[in-house]
Amino acid sequence: MNRREALPTTIDQDAPPAGQPAAEPGSAGRDIVFRRWDSPQRWAEGNGSGVFAGTGGLTLATATATASHTDPVTGLTADYETATWTGPAIAAGFAATEVIPSWTADTPGGSFVRVELSGTTAAGTTTTWFRLGDWAADDTAFRRTSVRGQADDDGTVHADTYTAADGRALTSWRLRATLLRPVGSTDTPVLRTLGAVASALPAPGSLAPSVPLAAQGLVLDVPPYSQQLHRGEHPQWDNGGEAWCSPASTSMVLAYWGAGPAPADYAWVAPGHADPWVDFAARHTYDLAFSGCGNWPFNTAYAGRFGLRAFVTRLRSLNEAERFIAAGIPLIASASYRKGQIPGLDYDTRGHLVALVGFTADGDPVLNDPNSPDNAAVRKTVGRAAWEAAWLDSSRGVVYVIHPASVPLPAPPGQANW
Repeated sequence: MNRREALPTTIDQDAPPAGQPAAEPGSAGRDIVFRRWDSPQRWAEGNGSGVFAGTGGLTLATATATASHTDPVTGLTADYETATWTGPAIAAGFAATEVIPSWTADTPGGSFVRVELSGTTAAGTTTTWFRLGDWAADDTAFRRTSVRGQADDDGTVHADTYTAADGRALTSWRLRATLLRPVGSTDTPVLRTLGAVASALPAPGSLAPSVPLAAQGLVLDVPPYSQQLHRGEHPQWDNGGEAWCSPASTSMVLAYWGAGPAPADYAWVAPGHADPWVDFAARHTYDLAFSGCGNWPFNTAYAGRFGLRAFVTRLRSLNEAERFIAAGIPLIASASYRKGQIPGLDYDTRGHLVALVGFTADGDPVLNDPNSPDNAAVRKTVGRAAWEAAWLDSSRGVVYVIHPASVPLPAPPGQANW
């Protein structure tokens, strides 16, 4: 992990097509860009070794190296055949203080995908390769995990997020994806999409509240699932349902799109458990090192196993969220807040995920909040200014975007963050 490499020639973020909307009022100073690779033409921007870039994604075609991996639970070490893709350096046009990758992939058998990040800093250094996730769809042959203990003078990895050290913001960054399968197997992992959101944001509390511009009076019919119905269930995955806000929210959006596991998939769930697909989602989003189900890209990768397009990004305000609701796409948002801080929410949380499903006629957000005693109580209306401030000041506007390819995203702003 101490090896340093020069970055390839830097390429700029794609120029926005004519007619894209500019940034919304009140979002000035929130620099955010998202970059995605999801087609043979896009994959061709990087350099591959042993991979084939087809319309279905980036496939392990020929193993070009081997690597060892030690199971963190059993302590057993296994050897894997590998193939890699290294992306181009991306200059976002500002010095990024955080980068969050996300991906969707198929990992049959004992195969898995490793995603790494490197960059050039404002101090002129080139960072090591930081690991942002070892991921597999299932957990029988491989346990998906983030990697603890990654920090140096350039930056730190906090589970799913790379954070630059003071004075070491990234002037450019790149991703590397490694596809791995057990030596001697014919397992064929496929990386279907890969992306990352890079950002440089002002201090919390520095933005004016947004004024409703779109989607007023529009609420999407997203099914409600309470995490609290699962308290005490399968505690090996984040202590049971009390902490399952993220997989519960992801399950709601999957159900909205008519997607999710089949009954045979969750047959292992104990009889009598309500909404067993939530238990299934908790198991299959669980991050071993993080000891939780709230790893952001692990949740979007889980959604991808059902054929949906999914990624993590940051939004600048509720005005950008309104565009998604107007397009028929619910969002999953991350926020923390104190009891009494937000009208409509009466509890403290150090980090919580909810589905943003619409807006009232006055522009107040309508949430499917899994922290509810039962499914009937999940739908809640909250104070717009207070909720927006908590969301932007805590996770800094993080959302999961999950949608079928047949449902297009809204036009992005000029500084494209989706």
